[in-house]
Amino acid sequence: MHEYLARPFYYAGVHFYYASLVWCAAWILTSTVRGSATAKYWVWVATLLNFSLPLGAVLDKSLARHLLWASPLGVIGEAGLRIAGNATLVGTVWLLGAMLMAARLYLRVRADRRDAQAGQSTIHSKRGFFIDGIPVRFAPSWNSPVVDGVLHPEICLPEGIDRLLTKSELNAVLHHELTHARRRDNLIWLIHEIALCLLWFHPLVWATGSRLAFYRELSCDEAVIHSGHGRKLVSALAKLANPEQPALLRATVTSFMSQRLARLAEARPLRTSRLASALLTIAFSALLAAGAFATVSHTACCFVKK
Repeated sequence: MHEYLARPFYYAGVHFYYASLVWCAAWILTSTVRGSATAKYWVWVATLLNFSLPLGAVLDKSLARHLLWASPLGVIGEAGLRIAGNATLVGTVWLLGAMLMAARLYLRVRADRRDAQAGQSTIHSKRGFFIDGIPVRFAPSWNSPVVDGVLHPEICLPEGIDRLLTKSELNAVLHHELTHARRRDNLIWLIHEIALCLLWFHPLVWATGSRLAFYRELSCDEAVIHSGHGRKLVSALAKLANPEQPALLRATVTSFMSQRLARLAEARPLRTSRLASALLTIAFSALLAAGAFATVSHTACCFVKK
């Protein structure tokens, strides 16, 4: 019985081992290699998906018979047997943690929906407009710019923001939020939150969230910088700053303040090397493929008949 249960634990162990190595590679590359914040953001999105999709566990048995080079990882296999001996306890602890995390996510989403519905009920219909197909709404219930919606995002602005900001400052804010909306950043955030519900016990999944948030904001600021409105966004952030009410994807100075302002304050648009971004993407893609290949090579052995 323990040997039967040890197989899924072995799969999980191999998957997390190589996913953790890929995570470390992502951290090293994004911290040391010069490149665009956008490229680094997508590196972390790929890292998140790599944690969430265990390739070895879904390997087709018919394919596995042809992988004669497959070999097991003895240390992880032995650990799997020991964990399988306490499968009931481990499963109970995991389930309780997953339920708590799911409840946490549900409460956060419900609160966001409640705020959005409150905003919709007070929207001034004549004050709405579209920018590149993305709806922009005004409402007094919103305190700062925010992107609302997962599959169909819209930009929500507090009523009176156009009187507080100059036209160029408002355009800079809209450019930042429009980048979030086009990229469906709320959907990526939700994917990470779902991954946390399932993998709440892994510290690197939690750390991935901070890396995603960091490069998500820098990449949107980068789009504003390339449009030549970096300084205008700095002045807009100063006027909109409200440290008591930080929120996801809002254009405030509460998240990564020093790094964002340092980049935005550049006199000229940042000149990130396309070659550096390409090398970063190629290097990480190669390491990601190597991790997937290694995962398959050490899980397929469970199907290979010796």
